[in-house]
Amino acid sequence: MSARKKLRELFARKKLLLAPGCFDGLSARLAEQAGFEAVYLSGGAVARSAALPDLGLMTMSEVIERARQVTCAVKIPVIADADTGYGNALSVVRTVREFERAGVAAIHIEDQVTPKRCGHLDGKEVIPQAEMEDKIRAALDARSDPDFIVIARTDARAVHGVEDALARARAFVKLGADAAFVEAAESEAELEKIARELKDVPLIVNMTRGGKTPLLPAKRLEAMGYRVAIYPSDTQRAAMKAMQETLAALKRDGSTDAMDAKMVSFKERDRIAGLEEWEKIEKDYLPRRR
Repeated sequence: MSARKKLRELFARKKLLLAPGCFDGLSARLAEQAGFEAVYLSGGAVARSAALPDLGLMTMSEVIERARQVTCAVKIPVIADADTGYGNALSVVRTVREFERAGVAAIHIEDQVTPKRCGHLDGKEVIPQAEMEDKIRAALDARSDPDFIVIARTDARAVHGVEDALARARAFVKLGADAAFVEAAESEAELEKIARELKDVPLIVNMTRGGKTPLLPAKRLEAMGYRVAIYPSDTQRAAMKAMQETLAALKRDGSTDAMDAKMVSFKERDRIAGLEEWEKIEKDYLPRRR
C-alpha cells in the first residue's frame, strides 16, 4: 500500500492520529522508529533549522528539498506544511505538483497573506475568502494522484473570530478539500465548537506547546472528533535544549563527559543512520571492500 493510501485510511478511522513534527531526515526517522504512523514536516521547524524564524522566509524550493530528504528517510506517510502555497493560485499549482513529486502524502495550505507568519504569533492577516477558494480549487485540480491529500487551513480565528474561521472551513470543504484545519483556537470550548460544527470532515488540530491553543490529552481530542493532532516543534525544542546543555558542558568542563548518559551511543548513532544497510550495499557493489 502506498503511503498516500495508508494516510487516507488513517484519516478515515475513528481514532486520533498523532503526527510528531520533524524538520529533516533524521528527526523523521526517529519518529518512525518510535512507532508513529505518520510524521509532520513542520514549516516552522524547517525554518528554525536554518536559523530563521517562522515568518515565511523559506522558499518553496528549500522546503521541497527538505521534503524529499524526509520522504527518502521513512516509509510512513509525510504530512507537509505548504504555508500559503507560496503565492497566488498559480503558485499553488506548482506547489502541489512539486510536493507530490517529492513523495509527500498530504499538504496543508493556509489563507494567510504571503509571506505568512507562525499561526500562534500575533499580527496575522488573511486573504479574502474568495481568493482562498480559488487557491483550494487550484490545489485540487493540480494533483495527479487522487490519493494526494489537500488540507485546507484557515488562520481567520485570530483575525475575524471563530465564526468566520468556521464559515471559511465549510466553504473550503464544500469545494472538495479532503480535511480542515482551523488554526489557533483559544479555548477548549472553541475546540469543541470547531469539532462539532465540522464533524463530517477529517479535522486537524495543532498541539503546539506555548501557543494559543490549550494542550489537551489525545483521548480528549479524539472524543471531540479530531482525527489528526500535530506536534510541530516538540522534537526540535528538545534537540535544542540537549544541544545547549552539551555545549555548555563542553565550554565549562573542556569535555562532554557530564552529558554522556544523555547521548545515544556511537553504535546507536550509526544504527539510526542506517550504516549496516549501506555497508551491505558497499560489499555487494564494491568487491575490493569485501
